[in-house]
Amino acid sequence: MVLYAAAYTGIWLALLTPVMVTLALRVQELAPEQAARRLSVVLAVGALFALFGNPLFGRLSDSTASRWGMRRPWLIGGVLVGFGSLAFIAVAPSVTWVLVGWCMAQLAYNAALAPLAALLPDQVPLAKRGTVAGIVGICTCLGQSGGTYLANAVSGSMVAMFLVPAAVGGAAVLLLAFVLEDRCITRAEAPRLNWREVVQTFWFNPAGNADFAWICAGRFFLMMAMAFFLAYQPFYLMSELGFSAAQVPGIVFQSTAVQTATSICASLLAGRLSDLTRRRKPFVICAALSYALGAALIAMADSYAVFLVGMAISGVGIGAYLGVDFALATDALPNRERDAAKDLGLFNVASALPQVIAPALALRILAFTHESYPGVFVAAAVVGLLSAAAIVPVKRVR
Repeated sequence: MVLYAAAYTGIWLALLTPVMVTLALRVQELAPEQAARRLSVVLAVGALFALFGNPLFGRLSDSTASRWGMRRPWLIGGVLVGFGSLAFIAVAPSVTWVLVGWCMAQLAYNAALAPLAALLPDQVPLAKRGTVAGIVGICTCLGQSGGTYLANAVSGSMVAMFLVPAAVGGAAVLLLAFVLEDRCITRAEAPRLNWREVVQTFWFNPAGNADFAWICAGRFFLMMAMAFFLAYQPFYLMSELGFSAAQVPGIVFQSTAVQTATSICASLLAGRLSDLTRRRKPFVICAALSYALGAALIAMADSYAVFLVGMAISGVGIGAYLGVDFALATDALPNRERDAAKDLGLFNVASALPQVIAPALALRILAFTHESYPGVFVAAAVVGLLSAAAIVPVKRVR
């Protein structure tokens, strides 16, 4: 389980560091006068590839009959191709090639992320799932904090800012793949996929699986709120709080460290309590409300100190939500034995889809508010409230 948590941290270390810091700086370097618009295009199109890649690779993982196991080949292949894609971005000659590299990186890391998520229902019994999901929930924040720390430590080199987090994160995933006692199925047991089944990968019937649909909706809204914040934090710090581009890596590391500290405490505590009380919904709803409060405070911040307080409060929401919500989703899986990775891939679509939609919405908000970045964070707070509301109708899981 330690290696499982390390691998999850490693995936986010490699994938979120570009979203939070390095892609913005790379685009700023290549197209300084249109940085916000170009970054929005890169993030939106890249997220579209993640949107389709995650459930597709989850379905392929469920059907992999290999002597190496069902999940291991995808874990290894995903992080190796992802590392190469980030290396390409670091030396790309134009924003267009940055976009191509980011699309490849999204596909590759989602090829690893889908089977990694399936290890929870594969390997962990129901009674311990909340605790383990709570541990996994802190991995996103650890990945954010660790990635910004590494990017700040090597901020003198754009190539190193991309590759050092990717190398550290990839090593953690490869170590898990090496020791994993993976599930194996024979070719006779593996479902044979045709084009119709591949298309059905991207669909499940909400009417027959209403609880899972509502849980996916809740995750969608929370990730939408987070997407508003993560991508535009560097521009907010420069335009609203007066920091320079050179200061951004260090400032983002400091604020992310504060958010990570509160997220770790909230995720571990909420995950364990959800197991002890055998309840998931109250923790998820309160977590979404906490994130909305933190985002609203950030939108109103007139100093870096107030900004940090907002980061701390939002960290409580992120930690508790990402931990317990993962357990809630695995408890409500429509078919845990046959389609775990595919269905969790659809659950992860709820994480990827906001990355497609949020940049376009953010541009409209910025145009409406005359380039006021606090308006983007007000929208994040409102969407956080919708995330809490989406969990209320869930019935089968308490």
